[in-house]
Amino acid sequence: MKSTERDKLDSQLQGKERLRIKVAGVIQGVGFRPFIHRLAQELHLTGWVCNTVEGVVIEVEADTATLRSFLEKVHSEKPPHAHIQSLESTYLDPCGYSNFEIRESHEAGEKTAAILPDIATCPDCLAEISDPQNRRYRYPFTNCTYCGPRYTIMEVLPYDRSKTSMRHFQMCSDCQAEYENPEDRRFHAQPNACPQCGPRLEWWDTQGNASAVREEALQKACEALREGKIVAVKGLGGFHLMVDARNEESINRLRDRKGREEKPFAVMFPDSESVKNECQVSPEEEWILKSPEAPIVLLRKLGENSSLAPSIAPHNPYLGVLLPYTPLHHLIMKELGFPLIATSGNLSDETICIDEREAVERLAGITDGYLVHDRIIIRHVDDSIVRMMGGREMVLRRARGFAPMPVFLKKNGCSVLAVGAHLKNTVAICRAGQAIVSQHIGDLETTQSYDAFLNVVSSFKWLYGFSPEVVACDLHPDFLSSRFAKLSGFPVIPVQHHVAHVLSCMAENEIEGPVLGISWDGTGYGPDQTIWGGEFILVDGNSYRRVAHFRPFSLPGNEKGVKEPRRSALGLLYEIFGEQLFSKKGIIPLMTFSKRELKLIQDMLKKKLNSPQTTSAGRLFDAVASLLGLCHLNRYEGQAPMMLEFAAEAEKTEESYPCPVVGIPQGKAEKPKKRKKKKEDDFQEAEFLVDWEPMIWEIIKDVRSGLSHGIISAKFHHSLAEAIVTLAERVAREKVVLTGGCFQNRFLTERVIERLRNKGFRPYWHQRIPPNDGGIALGQLVAVLGKGGRV
Repeated sequence: MKSTERDKLDSQLQGKERLRIKVAGVIQGVGFRPFIHRLAQELHLTGWVCNTVEGVVIEVEADTATLRSFLEKVHSEKPPHAHIQSLESTYLDPCGYSNFEIRESHEAGEKTAAILPDIATCPDCLAEISDPQNRRYRYPFTNCTYCGPRYTIMEVLPYDRSKTSMRHFQMCSDCQAEYENPEDRRFHAQPNACPQCGPRLEWWDTQGNASAVREEALQKACEALREGKIVAVKGLGGFHLMVDARNEESINRLRDRKGREEKPFAVMFPDSESVKNECQVSPEEEWILKSPEAPIVLLRKLGENSSLAPSIAPHNPYLGVLLPYTPLHHLIMKELGFPLIATSGNLSDETICIDEREAVERLAGITDGYLVHDRIIIRHVDDSIVRMMGGREMVLRRARGFAPMPVFLKKNGCSVLAVGAHLKNTVAICRAGQAIVSQHIGDLETTQSYDAFLNVVSSFKWLYGFSPEVVACDLHPDFLSSRFAKLSGFPVIPVQHHVAHVLSCMAENEIEGPVLGISWDGTGYGPDQTIWGGEFILVDGNSYRRVAHFRPFSLPGNEKGVKEPRRSALGLLYEIFGEQLFSKKGIIPLMTFSKRELKLIQDMLKKKLNSPQTTSAGRLFDAVASLLGLCHLNRYEGQAPMMLEFAAEAEKTEESYPCPVVGIPQGKAEKPKKRKKKKEDDFQEAEFLVDWEPMIWEIIKDVRSGLSHGIISAKFHHSLAEAIVTLAERVAREKVVLTGGCFQNRFLTERVIERLRNKGFRPYWHQRIPPNDGGIALGQLVAVLGKGGRV
């Protein structure tokens, strides 16, 4: 450079600095780079911004005051869906940039950038598809920087169109112009498309033959739905099976074909006002319904003059409600004007279909037609499920809208793959101080479900460039996920089920021990080879101690007992009465069996054959539901406890039953058969036992006296809450965590929260990570990071 040119440049750079910024967090796919570009233009900055596999890197030049203002605005004015985890800034000598530009993405480095979930249609896009003058009028795949598909179309990081399933669609000149215009809402919107260049609809018959496209295909689907037919609709993360929610005959036909006896269906309504005609909707619940996550929300039915078919949610005062969340759903619902069943496109216990040809095979005999499109779905993502709990939202199924948003961890360490539990499976990985928990996979009961599990694990590996150093799994050796871990070729660390529950809740609430964890669910394998499920676990640092549990009882039939609450009832009563149970009169569960069945169960209990001991709170709920005659056979998981919860909500009482917490003389507890001690057996004998027998005696008396089911159930719930408070007072730890599937029960959870607060404790419960087994993978991961050894 000549001297005069150098002098001129030095003069221009005088008083300027260069600021390099590395941003990590949820900042790809949210319009962060366009935001930075506009902010740089507004402040007259020069430099550049680009995506990397670690996040976003920015370099800007200006005077110091302007750069400070830029930093402040990055935090205060960032896009609504962006979440900044960390921002590192370094001041350097200026280079003399002449303008500001968005540069090509860099692919070198560790893939630590967070991936955004799919986002519900924004108001601007909704207005466009409703405007006859707009070029995207009635276009079902309209999206922009602020809404649309993300996780379901993404193949690898960084988030660029060429690395998504939208790479198969070449943008037309109009879409390209929007994509390149910094002032446009679609500036660098990777899924950008229009009717000229984007995906299109097709209507297929039951054999997979196309008979209509685009608008005509949409009309064919709507015509079929008006006629009461079942239509498989390919959406964002998979297929829905849709049918008129007012048509009792059609819904029963769907139940028969899908193999779904009584489990409630979700209902999609045209808008929030139509929801209010059928359900009670609080301002908080309405906000969740209309949120960018747009989950299914559990709402209480109004119960009067309903236009909905009774078979949607039989014997259930709640309805799973969702609003349209894609342009396609909006167009269907606007065209029809009435609510639709929107249930997952699968047979019961299978994963949701994502490919149209696969759907024709797997949904044969269920659906009467298919509304499909040609945008490839990279990975299955179900609808999320949320209910209000303790004044805030609780996610019961974490999928669309929530996954794979990271949980930010206080501890970091080795690369861990956690493979979760057997039911409601999710997997999780740890990298760069983040826990990435997958979408809901489901129960690993079928070939399709296990294949989906394998696909998610594989997807995480190449999506994030992840390779584990260790694999965490459940302590149960026969879970498919545990078997996978042991065959993975990596070191395996088993984590006790209920410890994982507690650590999961602690992680998402960002708390550390000492903590008393109340971990109540249906089943979890204990280090003593018995079935745990009513556990009180003290967590302090990296140590975990089982301080108390429910009094054990036998579960005749083991797995069969899980599906038949009446068997739990007999096991519970046998613990009290012994052989005399089978000569008792007026015991409701006894009357549901034949003499032959009772003789078989009596022999099983007497000889301890296929009748494992359990401390499960879930099985205690089952037993009481059967004692009351509310539910003897579960038609779907958790039905009996739900019947108890619904009954309790219908009555007002402050009464409770005696459910004492008693000390256990050390060395006196019943031992399982002798075996070689394993490293994970670092649980000492519990100090306390929650004895349900006095409560069961009183329940039997109240049933015989004709007391209402609602009052008995409310007293039962109150008794459990009082047992928790009593135990918390014995253990004397301020922080108390409520976790496990039993704490999906709103009546129980809110009662426990209230009673603990009244006694000066600080209760914590789940929010964005499910309390059920969908949260186990996160807990497993945290256990390994915290202890680095067997748990």
